[in-house]
Amino acid sequence: MKQKIVIKVQMHCEKCRTKAKKIAATACGVTSVALEAAKDQIVVIGEEVDSVKLAKSLRKKVGHAVLMSVQEEKEKDKGKDEKKGDD
Repeated sequence: MKQKIVIKVQMHCEKCRTKAKKIAATACGVTSVALEAAKDQIVVIGEEVDSVKLAKSLRKKVGHAVLMSVQEEKEKDKGKDEKKGDD
């Protein structure tokens, strides 16, 4: 099951952003990491990622971190787009 995790982290400078991205990327099960600098949010997508553990490590090493949302990432089915039947 793929998850999409959004965490709000206090990031003041580029060094903090790099540090937060590195911490999130090295977490177990993470497949992609994206930063939303305008909102000070980090978006993590992965399989079986421990969101609480990730937020705790960000809080410990970067600064104040709040877990905003954890959602199931739905994969698009290619089979639905194909037409069935012989014409």
